[in-house]
Amino acid sequence: MADSAQESTMDRILQEISAVGRRLEEMDGAMASLTAETKSIHMDIASFQTCVQGLEQRVTTVEAQAVSFQDRDQELLFLRSKMTDLEDRSWRDNVRFLGFPENIEGENIHAFLRETLPKLTGITFDPPLEF
Repeated sequence: MADSAQESTMDRILQEISAVGRRLEEMDGAMASLTAETKSIHMDIASFQTCVQGLEQRVTTVEAQAVSFQDRDQELLFLRSKMTDLEDRSWRDNVRFLGFPENIEGENIHAFLRETLPKLTGITFDPPLEF
């Protein structure tokens, strides 16, 4: 009877060892699957890193261009202001006299104005007007 109890115990131990072996084999399969998944995830992360690096480079380029555009915009505003000022100054030299018939000045407008302005304004210009 002792032998049969020992045999029974040994059978149970063998069954348990066999069950543990099957579980280990299942775990090996699961580990292989996890390893493959981990490698796939690692490859995806590497791909994302490459994409992110490309995007960071593009953002850096766009930021540099934005600064360049801001500088050009400021320069354009300055040049517009300067052009407007020069245009305004050029108009200051133009004087329009109204009420005179067309071509009354004849060939020499400067002589006409030297003669006519003192008469109209009653001012004697000393030294005489220069144009």
